[in-house]
Amino acid sequence: MTEGEMLKLSVEEFSRIQRYMSLSDKNSDAYQAMRERYIELKVILTASGINLTELDRIKE
Repeated sequence: MTEGEMLKLSVEEFSRIQRYMSLSDKNSDAYQAMRERYIELKVILTASGINLTELDRIKE
């Protein structure tokens, strides 16, 4: 897998996890599990030089 393909998948997963988080109760265990992955993806994308200003809808 190329770096570009990996970044594309990470951006898609970041978008998807935010959509799921927005549909979940913030106090639920599922939301907390998704939040952990959201933070991991945010770190990966930021370290890869991706500007999350437009992509980050949750902003946690």
